[in-house]
Amino acid sequence: MTDSASDPYAFKPEDDSYHQLSDDLYETETNWWSFNIPERKIGCWIHTPYYPNRKTVTWRIFAWDETGYDPARMAYYKKVEEAPMPDNPDLRDITYPAGGYSLKMLEPGMKYHLKYADPDRDFALDFIFTGSHPPHRFEPGEPPFINTPHYDQVGHVLGTMTLRGEIIPIDSYSVRDRTWGPRGGPYAQSRKQYGSDLERVKHPGGARWREIERERGRGRIQYIFGHAGGDTGFLGFVRTQDGTADGWSPMNGGYILRDGVFGSLDKSKCRMRAFRSPETGWCTHMQVEMVDRDGRAMEVEGFAVSRMSEAGYGTNQLMRWDIDGKIGWGEDQDVWNGNHFVRMLDALKSWK
Repeated sequence: MTDSASDPYAFKPEDDSYHQLSDDLYETETNWWSFNIPERKIGCWIHTPYYPNRKTVTWRIFAWDETGYDPARMAYYKKVEEAPMPDNPDLRDITYPAGGYSLKMLEPGMKYHLKYADPDRDFALDFIFTGSHPPHRFEPGEPPFINTPHYDQVGHVLGTMTLRGEIIPIDSYSVRDRTWGPRGGPYAQSRKQYGSDLERVKHPGGARWREIERERGRGRIQYIFGHAGGDTGFLGFVRTQDGTADGWSPMNGGYILRDGVFGSLDKSKCRMRAFRSPETGWCTHMQVEMVDRDGRAMEVEGFAVSRMSEAGYGTNQLMRWDIDGKIGWGEDQDVWNGNHFVRMLDALKSWK
């Protein structure tokens, strides 16, 4: 994965700025930043959708640990919706409205400084993200981003978090991404039915909850990544709805990182199998088997350490990964429609 001139999907310096592809009210451009503090079982997100044709922005910042998963009990949670944005905002040097964070590009595509403070909650962030490689686009034509440009980048996050007045060092490898184009509104609509077609599964057989988990037309996305330093790790999207009766689901749109060398996944040879708690329905651990396009194989095993859930069904989980004999850290982002999740959980809770 390179930024060479021969790569039509290479991240360009102008991509550090906001884009505007249309006059569609549902056009959205996001910037997302994540990091973890493993010794405290802390995961943290900064996520900001900007709506250029509505001239508004929604930003949210949250940190979670093992003490609580919902917004009221998380280590920290703040969300501001549809705040007015000034004309022609510059993403390379911006402070978001309504008390939001600041973002300053230090080196195009590679290095950024982020700061945030909420004095009323004794919470603050101050860190620099340095990319381990140039951002690389998720290839078009593959779900979940069929046409919308989407870039992932692993990097070193170094700085501090102030949590309840305590200054905690940040020193982790994690992922940021960028996506832009029409989404939401009518683009999120399709002829889906939730809860009325219990028998509708792709392949019969297997445990009942696994049959429900892989039903198609449910908006299911699972995005996993883990890194042990800057030279070892992986990232991929899991296509649960294309899985088999024994729980193995194919992966696409990601990479293997070994000895500092990235290789795009061979989607015909990559799969993940998740195991779920019959009490919560959330993943407890998973097995991942991957092969890149150069034939390099990687098998990893992950365990959920802590999690957050804004609505009680989908989760973002801090994962401890065993990667190439090393301990790595990352996330499991497990996205559900609420009705679909409840049906799957009901099946998990069945006693006969």
